[in-house]
Amino acid sequence: MFFPVVEVSYVVPVAGVLLIGGWLHGRGAVSLGEVVATSLYLLQLSGPLDEVLMRLEQLQASGASFARVEGLARAPRAAEQGDSPDPADDRIDVTGVRYAYDGGGEVLRGVDLTVTPGERLAVVGPSGAGKTTLSRLLAGVDAPTAGTVTVGGVPVSGLDPERLRRQVVLVTQEHHVFLGTVRDNLRIAEPAAQDAVLWNALAVVGADSWVRELPEGLDTELGEAGHATDGSQAQQLALARVVLADPHTLILDEATALLDPTTARHTERALAAVLAGRTVIAIAHRLHTAHDADRVAVMENGHLTELGTHEALAAADGPYAALWNSWHGNRPPISPSDA
Repeated sequence: MFFPVVEVSYVVPVAGVLLIGGWLHGRGAVSLGEVVATSLYLLQLSGPLDEVLMRLEQLQASGASFARVEGLARAPRAAEQGDSPDPADDRIDVTGVRYAYDGGGEVLRGVDLTVTPGERLAVVGPSGAGKTTLSRLLAGVDAPTAGTVTVGGVPVSGLDPERLRRQVVLVTQEHHVFLGTVRDNLRIAEPAAQDAVLWNALAVVGADSWVRELPEGLDTELGEAGHATDGSQAQQLALARVVLADPHTLILDEATALLDPTTARHTERALAAVLAGRTVIAIAHRLHTAHDADRVAVMENGHLTELGTHEALAAADGPYAALWNSWHGNRPPISPSDA
């Protein structure tokens, strides 16, 4: 919307000069050359103005980037946060949780949920229901506005970053490939990992084949100056980091969304062996994930409206049954009277 307005703002003055100049020229007040020269001068201003706007945008982007770096520098380190108690177990409790983003209404409204160790929970619901927000609270990225999110009785947001990431890891649709080698990208999760461990993590997520084809294998530089990874490769690297981090609870927010169906299925099957015995919370839009889960939680407008097994919810003829039927393209039969 912005750029068309800018372009129009360049054209309007020129059109005005031509109209007014034509009227003045008709009265003999100005010559034709003066009208044309003035119009051309105005047209030539558009280039420098575009350059000024681009530089202003770069300054704004640079300011935002510097603010992020400054924020990291000011973030408290684990030693400065003080010792927090160790979680008693791996159980996650969400009690009366409410959350609202700055300047907006509540996204979560009194959510209560318990996830037992080793359970596989699928969280489903329409877009904007609060699924991703809930995943951020479970991972300790954000703290609830009201209520508590605890792991083993300890508030998740109160754990220091190092301890937190050994407890809970969130994998989202947003994936990052950092400047450096493949080895550098993987060792972010486990700095002391040997090459054999790195190759094993890549094999688990089905990424070892394309990494072996790279000119220097694990030593291949990634990024603009090296090998440019596509979306699926970047996502596989993110999943390999999860394997190396070895958390007891894994939150997947559509983590395989950018993989093609065949690769996604292969990756999900490969991860199944690694995730055995772990707690898995999957934020899902593709309902085959919910079908394979131990329990399904249905979110609607910030509320947890249904909780149970796939079979029980599908037979209950509630919100989940409607989602399931819609996903499969099922429609209720038409009675003769309706026809």
